[in-house]
Amino acid sequence: MIAQLRGILLSKELDRLEILTAGGVTYELSIPLGVYETLPRAGDEVSLHTHLVVRDDAWLLFGFASVLEKRLFQRLLRANGVGPALAIGMLSALSAERLVRAIKEKDLATLQSVPRMGRKKAERLVLDLADKLDDVFSTIDGASPRPASMAADDALRALVSLGYNSSEAEKAVRGALEGDARAVTASELVRAALARIAGRG
Repeated sequence: MIAQLRGILLSKELDRLEILTAGGVTYELSIPLGVYETLPRAGDEVSLHTHLVVRDDAWLLFGFASVLEKRLFQRLLRANGVGPALAIGMLSALSAERLVRAIKEKDLATLQSVPRMGRKKAERLVLDLADKLDDVFSTIDGASPRPASMAADDALRALVSLGYNSSEAEKAVRGALEGDARAVTASELVRAALARIAGRG
């Protein structure tokens, strides 16, 4: 099992990156949005916690900035109907802290703000995991929030409340994060995202 990777960041995109290890092996990792926000510049050293999903047709490696994110990702995979793509989508649309609270508090509206998460799937997720996140929840209570991740999360919720669908809002916020380095607070991200939606970004 590959539990952690350390090496040089060769390239990064919003949903994936490449790391060159000291042994000369380059790994491609899929990542949630919150990890992208914490990455250094290409060429710098980076270290990520990882989880390997082995399938008949592929080995998929996922990277996380904290043990908490990795542990939550692993727990999400235990839920009925949740695969790696949806689990990463949940951790991209919502911070780990908010996602755990939404599941434990049976907040279906928040869970349904995740792309491809309908009401039935949200209900099933709550049924499967609401009472199985106590250890993760206690870790979150003692942790400091990550401002960048929370800003992206709040910006997504704000756009949805303005009437944009969750998929459109997520795309706009991702674009704002990638295209405007100055957009670091929720309000700045919302303004940059709205500009992109209007065709000015």
